[in-house]
Amino acid sequence: MKNTTFKISPAIIWISSIGLGLLSSVPQIAERHFNIAEASVNAGITAAFALVMWYYNIYALPKSYKKYDNTTVFYSRLVSSLSIGIVVMLGLAYLQQLILAHINFGPIALMIEVRGILINLIFYMFLHLVYQNYSNQQVNVALERTTADNLGAQYELLKQQINPHFLFNSLNTLKAMVETNDQHSVDFILKLSNFYRFTLESRKMDLIRLSEELEIIDAYNYLLKARFEDGFIFTNTIDAKYLGTLIPPFTLQLLVENCIKHNIVSLERPLYINLYTEGDYIVLENQVQLKKTPEASTGVGLKNVNERYAHLLDKQTEVIVTDKTFKIKLPLIHEHYHH
Repeated sequence: MKNTTFKISPAIIWISSIGLGLLSSVPQIAERHFNIAEASVNAGITAAFALVMWYYNIYALPKSYKKYDNTTVFYSRLVSSLSIGIVVMLGLAYLQQLILAHINFGPIALMIEVRGILINLIFYMFLHLVYQNYSNQQVNVALERTTADNLGAQYELLKQQINPHFLFNSLNTLKAMVETNDQHSVDFILKLSNFYRFTLESRKMDLIRLSEELEIIDAYNYLLKARFEDGFIFTNTIDAKYLGTLIPPFTLQLLVENCIKHNIVSLERPLYINLYTEGDYIVLENQVQLKKTPEASTGVGLKNVNERYAHLLDKQTEVIVTDKTFKIKLPLIHEHYHH
């Protein structure tokens, strides 16, 4: 969105000026002894005055709407405009008397000045009312742009919050596999490489297809399996018809990581995580088996996911907690609704 230059249509200026000129001649037209020359001169003088004051008032407007919000400046411009108008009308009245020398302008000079002041005052108030509305719009545009920039920056930060501890744990697992000559170490390296390739590619996007997100979670789960073996059991029963829906990248990875962080994962007490659909939601569910000495929680995982959905869809995720299960529901995003 860009600032637009404040303008008054030339058609408005000229039509209103000519209209005022014709309107000022109505009393003369109604007179018994109508003189077309006198009426024409009067209309021309009034129209000329209106034109001059239109352009003067437009020229006198502040160049920046940021300088407009000042009551003292507003009244000083009003006084200046009325003073200029009086001088211009006196000059035009003198010109009118030169053209119509046979008329005694003494008795009607005051009426001409009053007419000029009223015309000038109407133009001034109308112009500044329109300009005030324009300046308010520009302020709103600037605020909207600033808000959009801030939201964009916040969202970029959200997309960067991939827990670095996962990399350290993965490297430690890989070290142990290499030291024991584990035959799966090469596969582990490939999966780790694929996972971080997904990370780099997906950071540029706000939404990816659910099928792509499942590829990320498959690579991530393989790394977790190498670390926890049968202590980690992940089940995916999402119907194939939902694979074309959209999801913020690394949403499922963050949620699974959150489960691992807060729950016991061991061969004696395996952690079961289920992924499925329920109505218009994708659901990730795990049984609750909290660690005796839980890690310090910053709330980043769930907060990150919720804020990304709020930013993209203006929708909230749902969290359902019981004594036995922890469940988070993610709204389905259909491409034809969210271009």
